[in-house]
Amino acid sequence: MAASVAAAAGRLGRAIRRSPSWPGFRGLSSEAPPTQAAAVRDAFLSFFRDRHGHRLVPSASVRPRGDPSLLFVNAGMNQFKPIFLGTVDPRSEMAGFRRVANSQKCVRAGGRHSDLEDVGRDLSHHTFFEMLGNWAFGGEYFKEEACSMAWELLTQVYGIPEDRLWVSYFGGDPKAGLGPDLESRDIWLNLGVPASRVLSFGPEENFWEMGDTGPCGPCTEIHYDLAGGAGAPQLVELWNLVFMQHNREADGSLQPLPQRHVDTGMGLERLVAVLQGRLSTYDTDLFSPLLDAIQQGCGAPPYSGRVGAADEGRTDTAYRVVADHIRTLSVCIADGVSPGMSGAPLVLRRILRRAVRFSTEVLQAPPGFLGSLVPVVVETLGDAYPELRRSSAQIASLVSEDEAAFLASLQRGRRVIERTLKRLGPSDVFPAEVAWSLSLSGNLGLPLDLVELMLEEKGVPLDTAGLERLAQEEAQHRALQAEPVQEQGLRLDVHALGELQRQGVPPTDDSPKYSYSLRPGGGYEFSTCEAQVLQLYTEDGTAVASVGDGQRCGLLLDKTNFYAEQGGQASDRGYLVLVGQQDVLFPVARAQVCGGFILHEVAAPECLKVGDQVQLHVDEAWRLSCMGKHTATHLLNWALRQALGPGTEQRGSHLNPERLRFDVATQAPLTPEQLQAVEGTVQEAVGRDEAVYMEEVALARTAHVPGLRSLDEVYPDPVRVVSVGVPVAHALDPASQAALQTSVELCCGTHLLRTGAIGDLVIIGERQLVKGITRLLAVTGEQAQQAREVGQSLAQEVEAATARLSQGSRDVAEAHRLSKDMGRLTDAVDTAMMPQWQRRELQATLKALQRRANTAVRKLEMGQAAQKTQELLQRHTEGPLIVDTVSTESLSMLVKVVRQLCKQAPSTSVLLLSPQPLGQVLCACQVAQTARPAFTAEAWALAVCSHMGGKAWGSRVVAQGTGSTADLKAALSAARAYALNQL
Repeated sequence: MAASVAAAAGRLGRAIRRSPSWPGFRGLSSEAPPTQAAAVRDAFLSFFRDRHGHRLVPSASVRPRGDPSLLFVNAGMNQFKPIFLGTVDPRSEMAGFRRVANSQKCVRAGGRHSDLEDVGRDLSHHTFFEMLGNWAFGGEYFKEEACSMAWELLTQVYGIPEDRLWVSYFGGDPKAGLGPDLESRDIWLNLGVPASRVLSFGPEENFWEMGDTGPCGPCTEIHYDLAGGAGAPQLVELWNLVFMQHNREADGSLQPLPQRHVDTGMGLERLVAVLQGRLSTYDTDLFSPLLDAIQQGCGAPPYSGRVGAADEGRTDTAYRVVADHIRTLSVCIADGVSPGMSGAPLVLRRILRRAVRFSTEVLQAPPGFLGSLVPVVVETLGDAYPELRRSSAQIASLVSEDEAAFLASLQRGRRVIERTLKRLGPSDVFPAEVAWSLSLSGNLGLPLDLVELMLEEKGVPLDTAGLERLAQEEAQHRALQAEPVQEQGLRLDVHALGELQRQGVPPTDDSPKYSYSLRPGGGYEFSTCEAQVLQLYTEDGTAVASVGDGQRCGLLLDKTNFYAEQGGQASDRGYLVLVGQQDVLFPVARAQVCGGFILHEVAAPECLKVGDQVQLHVDEAWRLSCMGKHTATHLLNWALRQALGPGTEQRGSHLNPERLRFDVATQAPLTPEQLQAVEGTVQEAVGRDEAVYMEEVALARTAHVPGLRSLDEVYPDPVRVVSVGVPVAHALDPASQAALQTSVELCCGTHLLRTGAIGDLVIIGERQLVKGITRLLAVTGEQAQQAREVGQSLAQEVEAATARLSQGSRDVAEAHRLSKDMGRLTDAVDTAMMPQWQRRELQATLKALQRRANTAVRKLEMGQAAQKTQELLQRHTEGPLIVDTVSTESLSMLVKVVRQLCKQAPSTSVLLLSPQPLGQVLCACQVAQTARPAFTAEAWALAVCSHMGGKAWGSRVVAQGTGSTADLKAALSAARAYALNQL
């Protein structure tokens, strides 16, 4: 039996991180009917509500609210973080929570906790799952009740035999000074679990932490034995019960929490598999309707649960991928997360495209197949999560639309890979540049991991080192885009420009960059552009007739649809192909204007020569984001004039897909009220979804138009006018005064055709560059929404901190903690991406709160110092010297005691030591006036602290320092000896 237990113990630590495929699984009973998943979920919630008085709360959205550290909600406790952190708004409903239970929608894809790559390869991993949980806040109940409830539910309600359950508990951590959680061990033994099935583990397995800092504590886990006594135990975790009783401080130390909490989590999918006696979570009724629908829709062989080499053709792998991913997509879209280009939307886009590929290539699914599965998901989960039913049509439409777009991209990507493989030798690696070009272009947008997987299937290694280099270059380029500096890219020097003019080469026709339109469904359609290669340049500026073999070069065309960086708008990027040869992509990293010529920075995987005809494709997502930021910049400019006055002038701007920067001349820094008013004006224009009119007109027509915005720069003639909500002809009519009522500007940039696509705008930063010029930073769309949520979350934390401060502190230690909390909250507000007006308001509030907190600390310290002074004076009634130890929480407190002693005994010199945790010792001293100048406090403190291996500082009268020693008596003796020698 010992060997079996040891084997089980070895598997316990891997229970969550790598779930087994459950070989040799023995179900609960061959006769008992399987329990439906919905009934299992309902039984959990009813048990805690009816038997144990828990409040049932709905699942939070999988889109985290006010928590930028998460891409998705990945655990049941996420929504209760404010309670654990003590930041919950005391006036909120959540502040009244004492014992609650729910079934939480969770997504683990992207970020630190991601199961995406494992889905399909085994029988248990999922990107979306349901977490059943119960919580007790503020010590409502703790270990004994939590363990008893869990045992009661599993054995009495679900009927799991007790001899199939094992438990683990925290075995202690000597390095952290934590002993074993014997309380949990004894609770399990008292509940009847045999000692042989109660195992202890260290902090990696049985100590749970929220993050690098914050609430944490030991956990106890309940495991199920799949073997059922037939051979060595095969254990999988069912339920994790976390007992939050410590707080991880910034210095890494652990301190007791003022209030203890219980946080438990049990995966519904795994529990249902156990109760239904299934070999895999995919064999339960949570997935069987989907698997049946997949089989009917594709005509593939029925699902048989095979993995690895046994899964010939990877048919069953595809079943699992599609079934899991359509659940994730449906839940996320219903919660407002749609496939996109960054953050969580980008992860969702990868999930959708992975599902499309497996359904089409492996299962041979027809076009539009994924969208047809949405009603099955809604039928399975809609009763538990009604938002799925409300959004069913929208989910199916979005899934089908993105599926169609990706199928076209996938087809082209496959041709590129096949053609490249034909040119490779048997031992060659797949070129990083080609793989990168597949992912770089917005039109194809193949995730790099998908490219790697496609190559892995063909047994061809990828040049990962080259790929890493390209990724680093892209990251550096993004960093430069975020805060533009003068970039040393490919440029045409004066000699190259002179030669072009001598040859009579006309400037590049870049009017096709404005060739785009709105589709009936609201999306944008960007036209391609066919052009001729006029000239090629090497990186050093030398003109050449041809390039190739991955060479980076400058490309000059007769016309282009690429927007070259100018007017504060970042350059387009994308790719080009040779006309008639669509399967070789030439990535275009950027485009620059050089004397009227547009120079494209291109990587040439194959031969490209002067005279070639090419077709250009812009990265549509990149361009669209720039268009949104540019139109938002115009609205911001107009809103600033509305708030600050018509004389307000722009001093510069820059925008890229991530954010926009706007410099404005101001007499004084903007007030929070002005910032909020500016945002409100922009939001109103966005909400009206006004048309954006663009037209080229004679420059002279713009000379005397009241309210027309322009910069102090040279404009072309004719010049392009951008007008929001009013046709250009009407806006330029001096009698109309329209330019005073809306945004009308001279601008060569690319813009949205309607303002609604901006979504939202939030000013997240403001600083003075020089006196009279203020720089604003702003974000739009999804980022703006996230910034507002973060701001709201921090505002609630500040309100909670205000309430705590108003309650007062019982002792110095609590006052110090509160003061430190104010400092940490101030740091969070200072650095968060949030509305700037709200940041300024919270900073002012926190400044006042910090003053109050510091005042409270000082008052309590003075009172405590007076008490300790009297105790020391009673011990030392006479003599010119007091050398002793005293217990204090801080060096400032120790100095206060020393000063009060010397004030009451002016002829006495005082040195006090205060031992701290981990062997540190604080030191403070003051020398009586009668003993100076021969005897100084600075020298005295230095002598004592040097004895303890530390340091000291101060003046001739008062000094302080620190050190470390285990022998306080020796340190005190050294202090006395030094003083007596000086006296």
